[in-house]
Amino acid sequence: MAASSTSETHPTARDLMDAHPTVLHPSDKVSKGVKCIMEHRYRRLPVVDDEGRFKGVFGVNCLLRLVLPKAVVMDKGLSTVPFVRDSLSDLHRRLKEVEDEPISLCMHDESTQVSPDTPLLETLLTLYKTRASLPVVDPKTQKLVGVISYFDVGEKILSAEA
Repeated sequence: MAASSTSETHPTARDLMDAHPTVLHPSDKVSKGVKCIMEHRYRRLPVVDDEGRFKGVFGVNCLLRLVLPKAVVMDKGLSTVPFVRDSLSDLHRRLKEVEDEPISLCMHDESTQVSPDTPLLETLLTLYKTRASLPVVDPKTQKLVGVISYFDVGEKILSAEA
């Protein structure tokens, strides 16, 4: 019987990640981010610079921030708005107003990430706590090397032999 590989006996984030994720760049337009999110039903996408260094994430929370009234999303803004009667057309208009702006307008500087060598259970716990896709970043170069989603994990678990 052949010996198991280190990866099988000591799995890491590298074993779970998608090494070729869809990425955005800080200068990409909001319209491109919206298109990627809506076409693929992503909750968020990693943002990298021209050298592939991880810069943050752009996702559905950014989109909500762009379409909500400014009085709600500003620091010390309104915490409830039952008296505001915006329509879907109003929200669409707000989104159209910023669609040509760079995604850096509202991307989130994500600090939760793992390295490719983060052990399996630590990676899964981080994914569980984050509740969204997890960037895998090389700690030396700060380059994005992959992304782990719940679907990636589900596929790996379902295809593993007992």
